[in-house]
Amino acid sequence: MHTLDLTTIAATLESLEETIIFKLIDRAQFALNACIYRSGESGFVPSTSESLFSLRMTHQERMDALFGRFMVPEERPFSLGLPAPMRTGILPDTGLHLDDMNAINVNHILLHDYTSFLPSLCGAGDDKQYGSSVEHDVYAIQAIARRIHYGSLYVAESKYQKDPAKYQTLIKANDESALWHKLTRADVEEAILVRIRNKAQSIQATIRTDLRIQISPELLVDFYRTVIIPLTKKGEIRYLMARRKGSL
Repeated sequence: MHTLDLTTIAATLESLEETIIFKLIDRAQFALNACIYRSGESGFVPSTSESLFSLRMTHQERMDALFGRFMVPEERPFSLGLPAPMRTGILPDTGLHLDDMNAINVNHILLHDYTSFLPSLCGAGDDKQYGSSVEHDVYAIQAIARRIHYGSLYVAESKYQKDPAKYQTLIKANDESALWHKLTRADVEEAILVRIRNKAQSIQATIRTDLRIQISPELLVDFYRTVIIPLTKKGEIRYLMARRKGSL
């Protein structure tokens, strides 16, 4: 069974931070290349109405689905109509009380926030490196989505189990504002932001600036503050509101 100890969950979330930082640094090595996000400009023959980014995401997730990626609760897809996995396997008990894991899928919000963030992350202009740009986009946004949904699911269940009576009262009252307040731990969030800043500085300390582009640690801190942390709490609330009734 998956551990629902909050300290262990927090450690797992912390372990995902380097992956996110590295992947965003990789994407920043290429220009914004705005055309890769515009419908009908994929360059595919025959032509398609989809963008190059959406096509790359769909093809990546079709392969991921076949290999069973989305059998794991925290791996929520961006694409619809994906094939069933070709492999079989029995996952350990997650300890979660949710019949439909996609009830907490916040990827449509993340997609908007991520693409809005890209002009700050990437240099302006067009360097023609379209394939590499969308490849790194997909890897980055999937890593971010995994972190958000892992926190949404396991943090919410862990906190619920520490105070089920209070959470049940708020859930029955449909009081999402009070749930948001109860889930929030400002000291923990501030510690995350300090850690992101320090990691971004450390990871880039030895970068060859004549060969690689550095990104501002404050840019990553702000992305965590305004996107990753709030979306995780939004997912936590969705989990609690959809949590299987009558389960302890």
